[in-house]
Amino acid sequence: MDDQHSRQVKVWDGWIRLVHWSVVVLLGLSWWSVEAGQMRIHYLSGHAVLTLVLFRIAWGLVGSETARFSRFLRSPLAALRHLGGLRRREPDHEIGHNAAGGWMVLVLLGLLLAQPLTGLFAAEEPGFSYGAKGPLAAMVSPDTSDWLTGLHHRIFNLIMIAALLHIAAVLAYALLKRHDLVRPMVTGRKRLPARLAAPRIGSPTLAAGLLAASALLVYGISRLG
Repeated sequence: MDDQHSRQVKVWDGWIRLVHWSVVVLLGLSWWSVEAGQMRIHYLSGHAVLTLVLFRIAWGLVGSETARFSRFLRSPLAALRHLGGLRRREPDHEIGHNAAGGWMVLVLLGLLLAQPLTGLFAAEEPGFSYGAKGPLAAMVSPDTSDWLTGLHHRIFNLIMIAALLHIAAVLAYALLKRHDLVRPMVTGRKRLPARLAAPRIGSPTLAAGLLAASALLVYGISRLG
């Protein structure tokens, strides 16, 4: 790509990057806290994940152009066609998620939403000194709580599998197509042809309000029990 006919464009707002990297850290914290028997930290980490996922869903409806589901969700056939050209070396002109990446985002968000929701109803687990029991466990039958506990564990394994697939895809794009997908998610910016219009970035005030509302909602849910 000729640098004289390209420019740095902001494609990812700070809110998208906050959710992305915070979830990476929180998943590691959630795993460690269970292994270390630190269930208070585990619950706080789960509440934080749920807050961020609820915010991301809301931001996907009314936020920045590249964050919106309507902008990056395409047909499954379009995703398959995109994957079919993975070996083809070509300039990276994508603004936001590509056709296949959009579906990966949807899968990850679904799993990340289900994980803390099932944890809210998790049964008490032996071997932990601090209330290893979801705050809403008493609102369902013991059998239902046990079933949701098992589901909670299995969903975490699915999240790990999806995360590994995501990392493998990023590496494949780097090796086969020479596309750097990591740097834009760190800096928010990407070099694109000057003819391409920059995406619209959402209001920071609106984003802060949605994040605060998500946190209040999660806090209210956690206090129900």
